[in-house]
Amino acid sequence: MPGTTVFERYPPSDAVLDAALADTRLAALWLDELPQRRPRPELVGDASADLCIVGGGLTGLWTAVLAAQREPGRRILLVEGKRLGWAASGRSGGIVDSRLAGAHAAQRWPGEAARLQRLGRENLDEIELAVGSLRLDVDWHRSGELLVAAEPHQLELLRGSRPNPDGSLPDTVLLGAEAVRREIDSPSALGGSWRRRDAATLDPARLVIELARVAQELGVEIVESSPVRALIDTPDGMDVVTASGRVRARAVALATSAFPSLLRRARLLTLPVYEYALATEPLEPRRMKTLAWERRQALRGLGRRSHWMRRTGDDRVVFGGFFAQYHYGGRLRAAHEDRPDLHRALAAHLLTTFPQLEGVRFSHRWAGAIDRDTRGSGHYGTAREGRVVYAGGFSGTGLGTARFAGRVMLDLLAGERTELTELAVVRERPAPFPPEPAVYAAMTTAQRALDRADHRGGEHGALLRALRAVGLAP
Repeated sequence: MPGTTVFERYPPSDAVLDAALADTRLAALWLDELPQRRPRPELVGDASADLCIVGGGLTGLWTAVLAAQREPGRRILLVEGKRLGWAASGRSGGIVDSRLAGAHAAQRWPGEAARLQRLGRENLDEIELAVGSLRLDVDWHRSGELLVAAEPHQLELLRGSRPNPDGSLPDTVLLGAEAVRREIDSPSALGGSWRRRDAATLDPARLVIELARVAQELGVEIVESSPVRALIDTPDGMDVVTASGRVRARAVALATSAFPSLLRRARLLTLPVYEYALATEPLEPRRMKTLAWERRQALRGLGRRSHWMRRTGDDRVVFGGFFAQYHYGGRLRAAHEDRPDLHRALAAHLLTTFPQLEGVRFSHRWAGAIDRDTRGSGHYGTAREGRVVYAGGFSGTGLGTARFAGRVMLDLLAGERTELTELAVVRERPAPFPPEPAVYAAMTTAQRALDRADHRGGEHGALLRALRAVGLAP
């Protein structure tokens, strides 16, 4: 049927959705499942550090661990405004991707495409090595990512995969309709591309806790409930001023994700965009077997607005994406997370994808704010004569890019010319977002344009073509 998507052609009934969502808890699965934690102390009074890291998510924690490993004995203090991992890091889907610069990096920087791909895979390999060597209890599964076409026009997007130049076993395998149904038994699956080594799944909240453990074992001091109010230049570094204390630091690394930057120059480089997710109750073995999901790949759709999906260690299905919501003024509010309409639409999409899940209940629904930049690729920079570094704008790939960002920031602080600091994605600054009300109008219009593209066989309209032509990635 032209002009519709598979989700509109084969929706579940309202009665099925009502039953599935009847007892759903508004809470992020990963954070809700964590054991009770004792809060770390807040910063009170004066402290000093060689390196102060602002932000207790995965970017900040990886930066702390890497800094302590590079220079044992370095005085490192990590400052978190609330609890470690409470924001984006604890609310993600738990899919670690090898992409370091977004889906369109190859088109934006064709001369660096192969290098970015190699560095992304090396970064994922190094995360896997760290899981083993540091004994991180994070439910790690390196099963790759399966891109699934659910509409005939999406099959064209799968055909760019090629074997390795040396003739070795390809990292990416193209799958026809029958083959993809053997991997994931969805009636909407028309074909797929399995990136066998380019993604993994884990429990992101447990990764936060485990990295904090390792950081403290390496001598890093961590404080919570200490929101940073200002950065003040001093003759020999920076003062990081919190609500009830002050850190005198030689250098500062900002890892504040979707929150407004402490640097005026970087404040318009990111916007908080809310993404929504659901988790089912644990599935019985018989029910899980009907999905034919034995290899546990992360799944991703190929629409202009796409879903992601993964299987957990206790056999839940976690499903999200598709609906990206920007709120006027870039405000971060707990109220933005409670969207029964969007969670109901997500539930309908999952039951269209897997009608054999009819009768399963959703245990959790939640949302988190992704830090988007205009390129959708992430960005890096220095300020205050090189004493402050920052990274952000990962646009949904932050679970893997967090460690890479830590390496980049430490190289920039050291003033080193390395392979990482010479990358275009690091050297080039993205265009800032316009102020309100222009940015709200632009984001709203772009989302409508993406929706129209999905209803027109994936064809970009004039707006999307214009945005891509000037390097913007809605």
